[in-house]
Amino acid sequence: MSEWVTGTSLQASTVGVRVPAELGQLTMLRALAETVALIGDFALDEVTDIRVALDEIATALIAEAAPGSSLECDFGFDDGAMTVRVTGLAAVEDALDEHGFGWHVLRTITESVAARTDSFDPERNGYPVTVEFSRVRGEADGG
Repeated sequence: MSEWVTGTSLQASTVGVRVPAELGQLTMLRALAETVALIGDFALDEVTDIRVALDEIATALIAEAAPGSSLECDFGFDDGAMTVRVTGLAAVEDALDEHGFGWHVLRTITESVAARTDSFDPERNGYPVTVEFSRVRGEADGG
C-alpha cells in the first residue's frame, strides 16, 4: 500500500491511497473517506453520503476486478466540496451497472457522478475503469 498527500494549503488538499482490489480493503477505504471528509469540515450526514458512495463504487469494482489488480482512490477537498476518484482494472467491460439501483443511489447522494471504461489493456489484462463523484458541503439533501 502506498499513500501520498499534496496540497497548497488546508483549504485545498488531495489524499490518495492504493490498495489490493479485495473486499477486505473496504473498511480501510471507508475509514479514509470518513477521515478526509471530517478534516474537510463536512457535516456527519455529508460524511455518510461520501462513505456510502465510495463503498458502492469500490464494491462494484472489486467484484469485477482483474486478478491481482488494485484500486486507487484520490480524495480531494477544498472550501466547499469533496471529489473522490476511484480507478481500478476490471476483468469485464461492463463492470458498472449505471442503470441499476446502486447507481441511482449514487446520483441521489452526490452532486455529480461519472464513470469511464477504457478499451481493454492487453499489458494489464483488463479494462481500466475510473469513477469520479463530488459532494458539496452544506447540501445535506444530496442535490
